[in-house]
Order: sequence, then C-alpha cells, then structure tokens
Amino acid sequence: MPPGIELPNDLPPQLEFKLINPGEHGEIVLIHGPVESGDSQRFSNFLAGMEKSPSKLALNSPGGVVSEALKIGRRVREIGGDTIMLPGTACFSACPYILAGGAKRLVSAASAVGMHQHYYEEPGFLPVFFAVENIQRGQGQTLEYLIEMDIDPRLMIYSLNTPPDEIYLLEREELLESRLATEILD
Repeated sequence: MPPGIELPNDLPPQLEFKLINPGEHGEIVLIHGPVESGDSQRFSNFLAGMEKSPSKLALNSPGGVVSEALKIGRRVREIGGDTIMLPGTACFSACPYILAGGAKRLVSAASAVGMHQHYYEEPGFLPVFFAVENIQRGQGQTLEYLIEMDIDPRLMIYSLNTPPDEIYLLEREELLESRLATEILD
C-alpha cells in the first residue's frame, strides 16, 4: 500500500525532518533517511524551531548510527510524542530504536520493521579485546535504552542473531509482545 505521503525515490544523505499532513493522523513530523552522525543535534534544532512539540512522528529509515538513534529516541520520549509507521514505510537497523522512543508506538500492518547486528568499526591495529570491549559496551547501552523505554530487552535476540548484512523483519506478535509496537494499525 502507498504511504499516503510523497517519498523521494532516492534517500537523502542524512535524516530529513519535515511537517506533513497525511490525512487521518493529522499533522506529523516525518523522519526520513539514514541515521548519520550529528542527526540527533539536527533533530533537536528542528524541534527548537517549532512553535509546539509534535504529537506524532512518522519514520522511514534504513537505519544507521545506533548511538544517534538512541539520542533521537530519548528526545522523542522527552517531548511525549508518539511514533508511527505509516503504510508502505520501513524502519530498519537503528531506526527501531527511534520507534521505541514513542510514548505510543503505532505500526501499520503494511509497514516493515526490521533489525540486525550492529556494525562496528574494524579493530585495525587495536588489540581484539579493545574491539570486544567496545562491542559489549554498545550492546549494554542499547539494552539499557530498551529497558528505559519499557521495551522487552529480549527484542535484542532478533538483532543479535541476524548478520549485519541481513534484516530480520519483526512479525505482528513480536512487535506487540516486545512492546516495540503498542498498537498495530490495519
């Protein structure tokens, strides 16, 4: 199903934030594109320029930098906004962590939410134990975030068991049981 919003064929180089009105959901901030370094600050700047905080934020992203997604998700929770997946949109990789930030998390049955293992920098000349330490720290921060957002931390099983070059698409029951979705929209 088409999302009822106009999405460009090509993704922008970083997240874009724009106010849209797709009809039944009223005015929504669309968060569209890959999550890149600096996007959390850009998001805060975007919100600061608004007269009032948005009540709903729609997502369409292939993912990207996990630490940025966690910051954006915390900012969404701070303003009390709901996150929504509109029909025909996708939220992959780091994007589900932004979805988790919503006070309510509304997911269309005609959208896709998926996870995989986090990408990490190649250790290069560093000893392997430093690389492992950084990976474990990143996973710990992600688990802490999910618990903070009242998302079942078992959600990480889908991420940890899926190679970084694949996507595990969460099914309706998995979205609801993990509380990543508070409601599935048909």
